[in-house]
Amino acid sequence: MSPSDSPGMPAKKLAVLACMDARLAPAKLLGLEEGDAHVIRNAGGVVTDDAIRSLAISQNLLGTEEIVLIHHTDCGMLKFTDEEFARRLEEKYGVRPDWDAGTFSDLEDNLRASLDEIEASPFIPSKRSIRGFVYEVETGVLREVK
Repeated sequence: MSPSDSPGMPAKKLAVLACMDARLAPAKLLGLEEGDAHVIRNAGGVVTDDAIRSLAISQNLLGTEEIVLIHHTDCGMLKFTDEEFARRLEEKYGVRPDWDAGTFSDLEDNLRASLDEIEASPFIPSKRSIRGFVYEVETGVLREVK
């Protein structure tokens, strides 16, 4: 069955949550082909309510059993604060967002906290394989964070 014939069920039963940074190619880094995994991307690879929603759908309806998070060095989310961004948007548009950008000050601590958030979610049934990685943009190395 080709990927276009499948109902969106990834062949490797894998869901990936990664930063949207253009220097990061999650499928390529993990050696995945089209149809192998669900790849969810947002600024910082942050575990938001929407990321949990997507992971819950991926696991509960589309058969994924493993989750991989990928953060990266030199991430823009390390370079400003939620408050600075909210203030900038308010100054520009006259209204403050009712959401946080999800910035962080320590890459590995944030990755560990993200793994914990997924682990704690009652909507993620398969928790036997939830792993986190940092992609080092300077060297091209993908290293696991325990």
